[in-house]
Amino acid sequence: MARETSAGVLAYRRRDAGPEFLLAHPGGPYWAKKDEAGWSIPKGLVDDGEASWAAAQREFAEELGQPITPFLEGEPAPLTPCLTSGGKLVLAWLVEADLDLTALKSNEFEIEWPPRSGRRASFPEVDRAGYFDAPTALWKIHKGQRPILAEAISRINA
Repeated sequence: MARETSAGVLAYRRRDAGPEFLLAHPGGPYWAKKDEAGWSIPKGLVDDGEASWAAAQREFAEELGQPITPFLEGEPAPLTPCLTSGGKLVLAWLVEADLDLTALKSNEFEIEWPPRSGRRASFPEVDRAGYFDAPTALWKIHKGQRPILAEAISRINA
């Protein structure tokens, strides 16, 4: 069986106090009260035969409601692939981009809610997104994605 692979975009913007990184908070009831280690880079599964940068762009647009390419300053830089504790391979690209997040419009997913109720409810894939300074972003990002963010911080500060 092939390893599950996700691709995503780690966007950052430059500020006088240092870079700020764009993270997305998963929607739905399971993540509603999770802040520490509850945020992620916008990412999703790579479809069979799909190029990973194309998948990263597609997932970014689906989760944030806007394409990344019009906001890019420079070329996307691939970061070292990261294997999460759950066995998923995460491929990420570092891009400089300053987006207006007031227009957040995420795709939705449906689950049975409340559990065992027989009722279905829809929730946004991402309920909020924001730019965070490096220490805050390291606190907020999923533990399995911290190596991606740490590498990005190191590259930008080099």
